[in-house]
Amino acid sequence: MSDKIVDCRGMACPGPVISTKKAIEEVSSGRITVIVDNEAAKTNVAKFAAANALGATVEAKDGYYYISMIKGTGQQGDADGNQTAANKVEPAGQVYLLTQNTLGHGSPELGAVLIKSFMTTLLEVKPQPIAVLMLNSGVKLAVKDSPVLDQLATLAERGVAVLACGTCLDFYQLKAELAVGEITNMYTIVETISKQKTVTL
Repeated sequence: MSDKIVDCRGMACPGPVISTKKAIEEVSSGRITVIVDNEAAKTNVAKFAAANALGATVEAKDGYYYISMIKGTGQQGDADGNQTAANKVEPAGQVYLLTQNTLGHGSPELGAVLIKSFMTTLLEVKPQPIAVLMLNSGVKLAVKDSPVLDQLATLAERGVAVLACGTCLDFYQLKAELAVGEITNMYTIVETISKQKTVTL
C-alpha cells in the first residue's frame, strides 16, 4: 500500500479528472489524495472515483478540497455513497449531444419551436437515450424557464443522464440557475461520446 498526492490546484477543467485518471492507472494499490481548489473540480473528481468503483471521501481544509480514494476496495458510489446518474441506464440507447439551445440553422424562432418538438418526441422513442449532454448555449435548455425543462426532467426521472457542461454554465453565468440534471466536465463528455453512439445537434 502506498500513498499518492495529486495536486490539481489551479488546473482548469478537465485537468483534475485527467490527472486523477493517470494517478489511478499508476498506482497498483493504496490511497490517492487529490487536492483541488474549487467546487466543480471536487464534484468531478469524486464522480470519476465513483465511476471507477473507488470509494471517495472529501475534506475541506484551508480553502481547498482533499478527495481521498483507496484503489482496490471494490467500493462503488459517489462521495455520498450513491450511484451516479450515468450508471442508472442500461446501455441500450444512444447519446444526444446538444450544442445549442435551438435546433438547426436559420431562424432562431423556428429553432426554438423545433427543439421543443424534438425533445417532446424524444420522450416517445424506444429505447430511451443513455444520456443527454449539453455544451455551449445548449446548457440553457437545463436552466429555469427553459422551454424543454419538463421534457428533460421526465428523461432524468426515467434514468437518463442529463449532464450540463460546468464551464459553459460558468461562461453564461447560469450555474445557480441549473434546474435539472447534473454539472459535468469535458472529460466525462468526451469519454461518453467516445464509448457510445452519439447524435450531435
